[in-house]
Amino acid sequence: MAGSYLHATDLPQVIPVFPVDGALLLPRGMLPMNIFEPRYLNMIDDAMAGDRIIGMIQTRPGGERTRPALQAVGCAGRITSYAETADGRYLITLTGVCRFRIADELSAPSPYRQVRAAYGEFDVDLDTTVELEESARGGLLDGLKAYLDGRGLELDWNQAKDAPLEALINSLSMALPFEISEKQALLEAPTLADRCTALVALMHIGAASSGDEDDDDTPVMQ
Repeated sequence: MAGSYLHATDLPQVIPVFPVDGALLLPRGMLPMNIFEPRYLNMIDDAMAGDRIIGMIQTRPGGERTRPALQAVGCAGRITSYAETADGRYLITLTGVCRFRIADELSAPSPYRQVRAAYGEFDVDLDTTVELEESARGGLLDGLKAYLDGRGLELDWNQAKDAPLEALINSLSMALPFEISEKQALLEAPTLADRCTALVALMHIGAASSGDEDDDDTPVMQ
C-alpha cells in the first residue's frame, strides 16, 4: 500500500520519472492516468514487475525538445490500480507517497528517464498523523467559492464541507487548472498548512482575473 512506507529510507533511491506538465501528484493524492506511449508502457511494465513506484515531475525551460529539463522537485507515487484496455493502453492510478528532489539523472539504457531521488527534506510526507486545524476550512471554502463563482461553476458543497482537509486541499491543488509554475509552488510548499495558504491565494487571484479571461475549457481531473 502507498502508506506502508514509514521512512524516506524505505523508498527506492532510483526511480523512473514521467515528465508531464500540469499533472500534479501530491502525497496521498490519487492521479488517474491513461498510458499509451510505448516508452511509458515499458515504464509501467517495469514498475509493475518491481516496487510500482513512479516519479511524476514537471519540466522547466531548457534541454532538448525530446528531452526537456526537469523541475528539481517531483512526487513519487505507487501504482495502486491497473487495467489494460483492448487496444493496449494502460489505465492506472498513482497514489502519491512522498516528494523528492532530483539528486542526479542517470544515463540509463531504458527508453524512459530515471533519476536518483533524495527524499530526506520531505520526510514529513510520510507522517500520516499530521493534521491541519479545522479552522482553515472556512478560508479554503471561501476561496473556492470565489474561484467557482468567477467561472460560473457549481460544486457539491456538502461533500466539500465533510471531506478531510488534507484530501480537499490536495484534490483541489491537483484538479484546478493552475499554471505550471503555480502547480510547482503548490508541490513545493513545505507543509500542508503552507499549501493551503498558497492554494487559497491562487484561488482568489484566479477569481479576480476570471472576468478578464475567456472561459477555460481545460478539463478538470477527478
